[in-house]
Formats: sequence, C-alpha cells, structure tokens
Amino acid sequence: MRDTKMRDDELIAFALGDADASPQTRRWLNTDEGRRGLDSYHRVLNMLDTLYGHVSTQTPRRVVYYAPVRTPVGRLFVAATERGLVRIGFDRSEASFVTGLREQLKAEVIESEEKVADIAAQLEAYFAGERRAFDVPIDLSFASTFQRRVLMAARGVPAGQVVTYGELARRIGAPNASRAVGWALGRNPVPIVIPCHRIVRAGGGLGGYIGGLEIKRKLLELEGARV
Repeated sequence: MRDTKMRDDELIAFALGDADASPQTRRWLNTDEGRRGLDSYHRVLNMLDTLYGHVSTQTPRRVVYYAPVRTPVGRLFVAATERGLVRIGFDRSEASFVTGLREQLKAEVIESEEKVADIAAQLEAYFAGERRAFDVPIDLSFASTFQRRVLMAARGVPAGQVVTYGELARRIGAPNASRAVGWALGRNPVPIVIPCHRIVRAGGGLGGYIGGLEIKRKLLELEGARV
C-alpha cells in the first residue's frame, strides 16, 4: 500500500512536470500497466485544465469610483469602493485626487457619478440644512485600529456640539493621547461625514483641519455650534 501511494505521488509530480521519475518507476512505466496508469493521470489533468484553467489565482484589483461634488465650501471629490465611502477630498486638482487614490489604495480608479450618487445627495441635503448626520456605509479598511477608534468616537459627536481633543482621547480610553488623536483626525479619509471639524482645542481654539480652518469655521457655523 505504501509503495503504491509513493508511486502515485511520484506519478502526479512526473505528469505535472515537477519532478523526474525514479529508476524503479521508469521501469514500471515501460510496462503496459505503467503506460495505462500514466495515460490515466494525463486524462485527469487535461480535464482539470479544461474546467479550471481559465480561473485566475491572482487577487482581483480593487476598484474605486469617484466624482466631483459642488458644495458651498468648494468642490469636493467623493470616492467609494463596493464596501462604502472611502475618501472625501478637498483637493483643488482632480488629477491629484485620482493619483492619491491609485497610490494610497492601490486601486483602479473609475469616474462614476452613479456609484457616489447617494453620498452626493446626502452632502447636498447637509449643506441645505436638511440633515445633520449621514447614513452611508464607510470603508475604513485602510485606517489603523487606533485611527478607526478615534474616527468612530468623532462620528458620535452630534451636530451643533464640539469636544476637545483631550475629551475625545478620554472617550476612547487613552486620556494621555490627545496629540495622537489630533494626528488621526488630521488624516480623516472622509471629513464632514465623519465630523472631525467638531473636535477643537481646549480653551476655545479651532485646532487644525484637513480642509483648512476657514472651511472648519463654516461647517461649525452651518451646524450652529458655538466656538
């Protein structure tokens, strides 16, 4: 039984071209039984190649869809994967936004208003004062674990309110990490939808903002927040 199994393994490797046959197996292959056995393996391999030879073993390339959106604070660029919203950019240049998507997400980038129509409509309603929260799925698969904790905490701050970086650090159980919280918010991939503009400095300063302090101030005024 052991010899038969070893010969079978050797024949598979030989038929695939991965290894040469031993002298003992070669003698067996010169017999009628051996030739029939090798022919049988070749038929099975040919059948498998016919069935599955077209199937790619490579990981499919991620696709990101994007479109520009006009808003009262300027033109935004919105991008989404099949998992959800992945980027909102204040980039002045469409080319720089697209290049960033390709380099950071390692993705194929396709312009499609249809794919981002839902978030575009919600942004329009937000700037019209008709909504203060967003209910689109968000793809944070490119963020670190710490950054996701910070962003989810920021997402929980209601419109019209502000909290400090230190307070947000306490809310995620890292009271001494206010500077790291600021770093994570400064790299928020989906500003406005995750409202990092509602996080300010202790003592009343606005702090920083990925879109610039003037836009941060306008968003807070739009929401009726007092800073």
